[in-house]
Amino acid sequence: MLFKIVIVVQVLSALAIIGLVLLQHGKGADMGAAFGAGASGSLFGATGSSNFLSRSTAVVAAIFFVATLVMAYIGHRPAPRATVADQLETMTVVTPAQKEKAEKTAGAGMAAVPGVPAEQPAEQKETK
Repeated sequence: MLFKIVIVVQVLSALAIIGLVLLQHGKGADMGAAFGAGASGSLFGATGSSNFLSRSTAVVAAIFFVATLVMAYIGHRPAPRATVADQLETMTVVTPAQKEKAEKTAGAGMAAVPGVPAEQPAEQKETK
């Protein structure tokens, strides 16, 4: 549930960044006026304090960055144990000799294969 909320926050912040960047007035738009109109302002220098749109973009970008970090933290899951050696730890290997022995002694009510309990015949089962 938390992961879905973080995804929604990230998508909304990404859309907000796109919208805010498209609404802003670019620095390149003043370049023609700077050269053609005998500009009193500087071409590549500081332009003064930032306005509302650029500050809003910085805040939304920080929210996007935090949401990305939270998604990475929540979404991290350790890799499953999938090696052959790990799977062999839980496997029971039955050799052909054990299989023949199990077939011969299956009716005797004994455990023919190590680690696999044999069923008791119907006469020997206790009723509770």
